[in-house]
Amino acid sequence: MVRIRLSRMGSKKRPFYRLVAADSESPRDGRFLEILGYYDPMKEPAEIRVDKDRVNNWLKNGAKVSGSAKAILKKEGIL
Repeated sequence: MVRIRLSRMGSKKRPFYRLVAADSESPRDGRFLEILGYYDPMKEPAEIRVDKDRVNNWLKNGAKVSGSAKAILKKEGIL
C-alpha cells in the first residue's frame, strides 16, 4: 500500500522534511516513489510547498496519509 508521509532530511538539529509517496513497508528515510513537496519548520514562518495535482492523483489512486502529513495537507487546504 502507498502512503503519503514525511521523510526527514537535513543535518543534525536543522531538519527539513520531504513530503513523499512511499510504499508503506519502506523505512522512513528510505526508498520512495515520488517527491510531492517539502516542509521546512526552521524558517519563520514555516515554509510549505506541495504539488497539489500530484497529491490529489495519489489520493485518487488509494494512497493513505500519515498523521503529520495530514496536518500539513489540511493547512494547505488539500484535505
